[in-house]
Amino acid sequence: MSDQDPIVRKLAFWGIPLSVGVLLLKLLAWWVTGSVALLSDGLESTVNVVAALIAYFVIRYAQKPADEDHPYGHHKAEYISAVLEGVLIVIAALLIIKEAVPALQSPQPLEAPVLGLAINFGAGVVNLVWAQLLIREGRKHRSPALTADGQHIMSDVVTSIGVLAGLVLVVLTGYAILDPLLAILVACNIIYQGWKVISHSVAGLMDKAVEPEEEEAIKQAISENAMGSIGVHYLRTRRAGAATFVGFDLVVPSAMPVGQAHEICDRLEAAIKKAQPGARVTIHVEPESEKAHGVGVKVEG
Repeated sequence: MSDQDPIVRKLAFWGIPLSVGVLLLKLLAWWVTGSVALLSDGLESTVNVVAALIAYFVIRYAQKPADEDHPYGHHKAEYISAVLEGVLIVIAALLIIKEAVPALQSPQPLEAPVLGLAINFGAGVVNLVWAQLLIREGRKHRSPALTADGQHIMSDVVTSIGVLAGLVLVVLTGYAILDPLLAILVACNIIYQGWKVISHSVAGLMDKAVEPEEEEAIKQAISENAMGSIGVHYLRTRRAGAATFVGFDLVVPSAMPVGQAHEICDRLEAAIKKAQPGARVTIHVEPESEKAHGVGVKVEG
């Protein structure tokens, strides 16, 4: 277990009571106003509660050490959490549309709009601070579940801003029909955000390679520390939650002793882990007679 694991778990845990508190505030705002748009905002927050629970338990599972059945660890469980969250986001949007469409036929004037908007604004501020913290720490500790949770809450913040602006317009103009129309627009935005979360998480489940800048850092580490070898080819990378996997073939002179080749491998592994903390490195040593294939790396010196 790394030093970062308890931080990720603690953030995931505190997301549960905080999301419940925000949900209660938004439902209170809906109760005092009767606004369908505020109800839609509250329905999205119910997803936040479920997502926070899923994220907490999945992160705990993903941080379990490798075992006999999972020799590469349990990191991909975080992607499953993120996919589930994306699906829940879309379901929330459909529920919002279900509530909003009937209200288009008989729009109702808002009750106590100032109080309701003030309560919803307070909930939005809490969400904004929390979302920024989750996204920053999720990226820092390479936690897809934590990052997805933060991104979803940030979409909730955008929703709240739109709802508040729209309801101010309703109060100023007196056009009550703007309330359900606003709720439908909110739902469309939520569907889009849910799709982004799902597509990003599916890419992780499909063993997507690391980002281009990370691959360049890995190539540079190999290039500067492969002295004594003839070349490097068949470079592969993949990301699984917080773990990065790097593999490649190292070509050495046919007469090179095993011990010397092993020293080069140790040096390369240390350099890659420095460039990409926590990387799992697999190096296959080949004699110079082997034909190069895949992604090659030019060796300095």
